[in-house]
Amino acid sequence: MDIKRFQELSQRTMPTIGSQVNVEGDEVTMTKHLITANYAMGLAGEAGEVTDLIKKSVFHGHSLDKEEAEKEIGDVMHYVAGLATLLDLDMETILDKNIKKLQKRFPNGFNSADSVKRADISN
Repeated sequence: MDIKRFQELSQRTMPTIGSQVNVEGDEVTMTKHLITANYAMGLAGEAGEVTDLIKKSVFHGHSLDKEEAEKEIGDVMHYVAGLATLLDLDMETILDKNIKKLQKRFPNGFNSADSVKRADISN
């Protein structure tokens, strides 16, 4: 799927500004700040679920369930796209800038020396 289309479609389940949610028995009006906080926490939670799958595979002797990993990584991407939308950022631009940063940092692919040197950061 095209990343722009994914970002667009993922908005379908995003809470709307002004909607009411029940938080510990109180009605709360969703603001952009609350929705952004919700999405940041959602991203951290889903990234934790991916991490837990890997941890169990590496340290606990579990088989890595790739289908479950795929679902959790998809959830991570949903929250990433939502945060980008909430911050008025375009996922395609984010990805392009990230690749350019990595190409500058690691012009010949990953190596420890370039990782330490960090050519993309001004000292």
